[in-house]
Amino acid sequence: MDKAIATFFGIGHLRPAPGTWGSAAAVVLGVAAYEWLHPMLVPAGFVLATLLGFWAVPRVLADSAEGDPSWVVIDEVAGQWLAMSFTVIPLAQKGVSILAAWPGFVAPFLLFRLFDIWKPWLVGRADRRGGTLGVMADDLWAGLFAGVVSVILAGLYHAVLEPML
Repeated sequence: MDKAIATFFGIGHLRPAPGTWGSAAAVVLGVAAYEWLHPMLVPAGFVLATLLGFWAVPRVLADSAEGDPSWVVIDEVAGQWLAMSFTVIPLAQKGVSILAAWPGFVAPFLLFRLFDIWKPWLVGRADRRGGTLGVMADDLWAGLFAGVVSVILAGLYHAVLEPML
């Protein structure tokens, strides 16, 4: 069960770029949950994926020669849902469809992938830590940064660009 969770039920075995596949799967599931079930399932999913990641990752690392195997993508799922939570919560409070406000899931996806690959500041520091905390924390920092930047970009759009249109 630990490998199924770590690979997000096999998504981590997709090639190329398993981390991007894991993030994309998280976005698709997050959008579906928002639209057809309940928007707060996205932040709840973030919490659950984080807890499951901290449970599964040390178990798979114990059996792996790699410090951060590329097929472990539960960390990307948790980070992606954290990033999406920053836009999902305000959209849900306003009763807006995430499909109608599509930058609400596209921007967090692109920004999360940028921060996860670029690994600036705290993201890189966490990644260099290694072990379970390093595997999980770099993506949680990337998700936090992506979420904050998504909100800033939305604020700039609505305050500056939208009035000019």
